[in-house]
Amino acid sequence: MRLTKRHFLAGAAAACAMPYVAGRAFAQGKQLNVFAHRVLQNVSNGTAGGDVTAGFTEANGASINWATFETGPLHDRVFREASLDQSTVDVAFLLNTYATPRVTALFEPLDAYMKSAPLENFDDIFPGLVKAVTFDGRLFAVPFRHASTGLHYNQEIFAECGISGPPKTIEEFIDIAKRCTKKRPNGTPAVGFILPGVAYPEVIAFARAWDADFITPDMKVVANSEPMVKALTAIRQLYEAGAVPRNLAGMKAEDANTWMQTGRAAMAMSSMSRHGLYNDPKKSQAAGKIKTTFFPIAEALRGKYDVAPAKVEFWSMAIPKNAQNKDLAWKFIKWMSSPQATLGAALNGNGPVRNSTYDDPRIIEALPYAQDERRVLAVSRVPLPAFNEAARAADFFKEEAEAAVLGMKTPQQAMDDLTVRVQALLK
Repeated sequence: MRLTKRHFLAGAAAACAMPYVAGRAFAQGKQLNVFAHRVLQNVSNGTAGGDVTAGFTEANGASINWATFETGPLHDRVFREASLDQSTVDVAFLLNTYATPRVTALFEPLDAYMKSAPLENFDDIFPGLVKAVTFDGRLFAVPFRHASTGLHYNQEIFAECGISGPPKTIEEFIDIAKRCTKKRPNGTPAVGFILPGVAYPEVIAFARAWDADFITPDMKVVANSEPMVKALTAIRQLYEAGAVPRNLAGMKAEDANTWMQTGRAAMAMSSMSRHGLYNDPKKSQAAGKIKTTFFPIAEALRGKYDVAPAKVEFWSMAIPKNAQNKDLAWKFIKWMSSPQATLGAALNGNGPVRNSTYDDPRIIEALPYAQDERRVLAVSRVPLPAFNEAARAADFFKEEAEAAVLGMKTPQQAMDDLTVRVQALLK
């Protein structure tokens, strides 16, 4: 889940395309048009947790038309529709990186609905998610699905290196990464840590071990702060030690998955939901050997946090200002964010946004990392606050981080230069 230029280019190419609509074409009547990514429909209409939309349709005598797109085309279509006099979009699912202050002008503030027909136990939704879709004190969307960062480690490689369990601090993590960089007994060369490149989401996820940020929620650029410089210095040291791949700058998320599945990496940092992918016997040679837990915090911060305040990305539900069925749309949002719907979607594979969902025995049984993920979500925050020049800031970050890791600049100089460049953007 990442904001890139590719998303916007793909969206422009698909802007005139008609969406896939589940069921039947749009028609007159008591229907709700929901624009989303296909995965959001899948977890809403699943099997293990059932069709979680059923309670809404039965209570309101309404039907749902799902219009599904890939991430970039979805947002392009929604923003285009929301700019018209009237829209066919009743509910739009937005990825947090697209929910910028500029686009909030296209969506209905939800505070009046929260006052007249409030969401059930709203405080149960993890606060870091709610904060990211609140602008100028007003709520513009309701979180539905998250992907939180955790640590995946290969228990077999750890045992081969005499390591009994996951690292408790980032300092121990770095030591383990170096110790596990070796040729395995079966002849497979392995690295201690697989990092999918040095774009801002990956570096910030790692830097959260020191509680670092690139840009704070109040829009202060702090890339050259001591915590971020420490994180970038650590990545450079791991690179120089061969504990991350030599082609680190060109690595992608798919590459990191492959390295973990083939036993070529001892540890990875990615969405905790990747646990299932890494342990799928049909897709992974390391199935049954990959454990998932929280990412460790720096020793100096252990009194402040139990776990690193990891990176989290998420989808939320919003109502365009020009929507034709706003009251029905709010009823849909209210139902889909209810405890029972959240649980049903979680059983279908969704990342639950409510704290209480992690109490359910079925979730505990299905997700061995459930309680660790819950601890992460209690302190996690998005890697970058949404703002209108976020895409350019992301490009600048990648350029300077690569220069630091590859030795073209010191980490401090790279982050100093980045800070100047991004401050100019914000001005």
